[in-house]
Amino acid sequence: MSTLMDLNIPKLGFGLMRLPRNEDGTIDVEQTAKMTDMFLDAGLKYFDTAYVYQGSEEAARKALVERHPRDSYYLTSKLNAGAWAAKNKEEALAELQVSLDRTGAGYFDFYLLHALGKDNLKFYDEYDVWGFVREAKEKGLIRHYGFSFHDTPEVLDGILNDHPDVEFVQLQINWADWDNPAVQSRGCYEVCVKHNKPVVVMEPIKGGTLANPPADIVNLFKENAPDMSCASWAVRYVASLENVMVVLSGMSNTAQMADNLSYMSDFRPLDEKEQAVIAKAQEILASIEQIPCTGCHYCTNGCPMQIDIPSIFTAMNKNLIYGDFDDAKKRYERAVKEKGKASDCIHCLQCEDACPQHIEITSWLEKAAAALE
Repeated sequence: MSTLMDLNIPKLGFGLMRLPRNEDGTIDVEQTAKMTDMFLDAGLKYFDTAYVYQGSEEAARKALVERHPRDSYYLTSKLNAGAWAAKNKEEALAELQVSLDRTGAGYFDFYLLHALGKDNLKFYDEYDVWGFVREAKEKGLIRHYGFSFHDTPEVLDGILNDHPDVEFVQLQINWADWDNPAVQSRGCYEVCVKHNKPVVVMEPIKGGTLANPPADIVNLFKENAPDMSCASWAVRYVASLENVMVVLSGMSNTAQMADNLSYMSDFRPLDEKEQAVIAKAQEILASIEQIPCTGCHYCTNGCPMQIDIPSIFTAMNKNLIYGDFDDAKKRYERAVKEKGKASDCIHCLQCEDACPQHIEITSWLEKAAAALE
């Protein structure tokens, strides 16, 4: 059976979720354009954005669409029907046209139903988003459609049984989450293999945390490959999986782009010795308590107390993972300087409803308040 794997898309994709930003918070389009040119010049093609990535689709238009021939790249976006992104069916279905207008792309090569799981699947079913994207494909507004997913293998299996025409699935996979019971990357990947669905990987570096892992893991990687970055181990690990079509890296500056291109423009899968190194790194990381936050900020959009939850969790992890209380305290103070404190949480739970990692956010905020305030 023919699948999208037959397109032989270069393995590295440019995730446009964490683009460089100026001091005023706007996206640095000039640096994004340089990164875009570096990416395309290396022979890579796949760009990934979404309706809910603030400013990203407009930046894609300025840095990519207005500067390069439309047939020289693949552009992907996503429709989020969750309650925090769309109030009703009309708003949800309108997202496709808004995304087309923002990007000026004319069509999307790949289009996803965004962040599916058992808690929000009802919106995609009730609004018949499935039928909507099939019609959009017939109209030529999208070329291929799939969905991104954050839940259990059993839920994923049910969705693929109900919607066999889905062409690909986007999953969170990285060496830290491969056997993590809260993420179940391995189980979800194996469901996709069973259904013959190519996989696009998101969070291969786990929101950047695997680019700067604990010292024991850094030393392990450096002993085995002194010239390779920690991030390179993470990206190559997932790119080595047979059923992976593209690995998205959310690069934030030209240095990160240059590093990724140094080993992914001519990709070589991990060998047996390197796989053993990853297995050792997994053992080390599993022994350390930490908050599995990827910094996606989905939790902050509707927070009534305006708490910068990801920044607080980054500070907390500095203490948990690295034992650096002083740096954790400084990071926490910066995070709450103009935002709510961890202790301001009113337990409305909207953040936990939005969190794709299923983190017990309110509980961790209580722990952060006790440790860092």
